[in-house]
Amino acid sequence: MSKIIKTKTSQNLKFDIQKIIKPLIGEITDLIKPNDKVLLKPNFNTADPFPASTDMNFLQAMIEIIQSAKPKEIIIGESCTYFLNTEKVCREKGTPELMEKFNITWHNFDQNDWVKVKVPGGKYFKSVSIPKITQEVDKIILLPCLKTHRFAKFTMSLKITIGMLKPILRGPLHLSNLEPRIAEVASVIQPDLIIMDGRKCFVTQGPEEGQIETPNILMATQNDRIALDVEALKILQSYKADNILGNDPWALDQIKRAVELNLGAKSEADYKIIEV
Repeated sequence: MSKIIKTKTSQNLKFDIQKIIKPLIGEITDLIKPNDKVLLKPNFNTADPFPASTDMNFLQAMIEIIQSAKPKEIIIGESCTYFLNTEKVCREKGTPELMEKFNITWHNFDQNDWVKVKVPGGKYFKSVSIPKITQEVDKIILLPCLKTHRFAKFTMSLKITIGMLKPILRGPLHLSNLEPRIAEVASVIQPDLIIMDGRKCFVTQGPEEGQIETPNILMATQNDRIALDVEALKILQSYKADNILGNDPWALDQIKRAVELNLGAKSEADYKIIEV
């Protein structure tokens, strides 16, 4: 049975993150070892302010926690939305300053090698191209935001992996069957830890703007993206807002296809929520 850890945030973001990590893996050193290469995948789809993109204070807190395990290398990898320039977006976010401050590696997926991988049981993709580095690191940590999406209905831990899809494939992705295609792309990435920053969220529109609410929560799982997104969807659905989420998170096509692909829980009986 998988776990979803949830906490209300305080004024100490680093402490809050550590608090939700511990019930999942114990100490960060229980997950990350000295010889590990660790890939962090934030949400820099655009440079718009949080929750449209990852809050830099949140990212810095994650880096500090991971650095305490003394891994061989920490890498931040990203590719922004296909009609923007990733380097420009990340400069606007302040990524170069963060790299220099913590002596970590920046990896622009757009400028590096891609590898074609099969999508097991794929209906819409038989294979996809993802960054080669995802096959070379020891740990992958996803850092999704909590928000609606005007085309995909929502963008969280399943959809964050679209930033690991070769850009030439992303345009056609949106032409038909977007939601189940998102789940198929997610199926080829195996995260080791997922921390969702839900201190703020969009409950309309998205991904770059929308009606903002403040749940003030952090959520975490090791790898159950279905359970995490279902519980996060319940938060969005709890607000009165003009969106297309409906009332049942399990009825949404991202979730339904992810269940078919065995990406996590098949029902709420398959996971437990631990509030800390």
